[in-house]
Amino acid sequence: MKNLNILIVEGNIREDSEFFIKAAGASAADNLKNLILKLEPTTNTDIINPGHDDETSNALKNMSKYNGIVFTGGAMRINDMTDVIKKHIKFATDCFEHKNKILAICWGLQVCSTAAGGKANPGKNGAHIGIASDVIINNDGLKHFIYKDKKSVFTSPAFNFDEVSEIPKDATLLSSDKVNNVMGIIFNRGNSEIIGLQYHPDYEYIQMLNLIAGRKERLFKNKNFSNEEDYQKHIAYIKSENELLNFNDRTCEVRNWLNYLKD
Repeated sequence: MKNLNILIVEGNIREDSEFFIKAAGASAADNLKNLILKLEPTTNTDIINPGHDDETSNALKNMSKYNGIVFTGGAMRINDMTDVIKKHIKFATDCFEHKNKILAICWGLQVCSTAAGGKANPGKNGAHIGIASDVIINNDGLKHFIYKDKKSVFTSPAFNFDEVSEIPKDATLLSSDKVNNVMGIIFNRGNSEIIGLQYHPDYEYIQMLNLIAGRKERLFKNKNFSNEEDYQKHIAYIKSENELLNFNDRTCEVRNWLNYLKD
């Protein structure tokens, strides 16, 4: 097969991208691009932001050239439903009408689920702050290629305040944890196949720690931590998990998806 062509859909507005670049070393889209190129060095990637109408128009005109599309994570909150958020949802809806294989991560999962008729809301059991512990792959997930070589119970980088509270019609749940019932999901919509992950196989724990540090004031304001001791215990926990998680285990979902595109 020829080199893969992947469209990466940036999940942040400019101001949030600037924060991600400062804290995590790259925008969400560039971070995903870097991982894809590490896994498949010959891949061709294009990056667009749905907030820019000219970029989405051009992408839709050339949609047939892409083997797959990735919707990245981001800092927006779906229920704010700003004009920019509406554009993200509209672009996902438009993508569904083409024959696409879509990987939707974190914010991307919430956008694609909403575009497909599901719902996303603030997490009723709280938030993932840099880490998702003991994610359980269910029987459907164990049979799906996205979890090939993944441990049936795993811990992963994650950062989200919202969750998919109602899955799209005919969607299949693949994995869950104590914070979010929907951690992994698959569904078809229009002519597209969508795989959604609420956690981040595309980020390292050290990046999550930097994002936490940059958001510390906000996290205390939102009462995600009760005091400094609570905060420091959480940081220590993530650091300990960082010692246990290797690159292949963390990124296997992205690798499995890329292999699927090559078949």
